[in-house]
Amino acid sequence: MRLTRYTDYSLRMLIHLGLRQDRLCSIREVAEAYGISENHLMKVAHQLGLHGFVRTVRGRGGGLALARPAADIRVGEVVRRTEEDMALVECFSPGGTCPIAGVCTLQATLGEALEAFMAVLDRYTLADMLVPSGPMAARLGLALPAEPVSEPSLS
Repeated sequence: MRLTRYTDYSLRMLIHLGLRQDRLCSIREVAEAYGISENHLMKVAHQLGLHGFVRTVRGRGGGLALARPAADIRVGEVVRRTEEDMALVECFSPGGTCPIAGVCTLQATLGEALEAFMAVLDRYTLADMLVPSGPMAARLGLALPAEPVSEPSLS
């Protein structure tokens, strides 16, 4: 199984936004952090917005943010929404021309493997992908917001 670059960029964008939940992010910022094309990310951001993963704020001071909590975004859901075709082999596609389709056990075996792959992805959320956030943020050149300092007790 190989995910498309589009899905990879979608997951990366969500991770970036998850690391920056304290503010809006620009597409340029995400592109620069990962060293990828802004044009690609504009398409990704648009689709992630249509699927309800990202909210966009237009205008000056606008940007992107997660549309829902990271703990509510399942990795499997993102993959299903961003992968155009989950057909591992020709016999998974409608109109395939394999002469042994339907009588070959390979189709069932690969179908089971795909289900297992997706079941693993369904167990994880975007929040799981953000741990540990410090080293990941540092690798991307991001400064995370400071942890709130608790006041000492006066007992």
